[in-house]
Amino acid sequence: MKTHAQKWGNSLAVRIPKSFAEGMGIGNNAPVEMSLEEGALVIKPDRGLAWSLDALLAEVTDENVHSDWEMEGSKKTSAEAEQESR
Repeated sequence: MKTHAQKWGNSLAVRIPKSFAEGMGIGNNAPVEMSLEEGALVIKPDRGLAWSLDALLAEVTDENVHSDWEMEGSKKTSAEAEQESR
């Protein structure tokens, strides 16, 4: 695809077509990394800032879960369940 670089303040801007953004998995205000490689501008999604729910939940343990969190299938908080187990 051919397009034009346009002035934006003191910089130049190139619009990323919707289909390209979707293909990269980015949206409005998504963090990206820009670099020059062999004279070509390369734009990549910055995945270092993205969190996944699975990665966050993998770090939850009995020791670091908040005491007010409800246990699955129960109306008891983890603190109440711990109290009963003593």
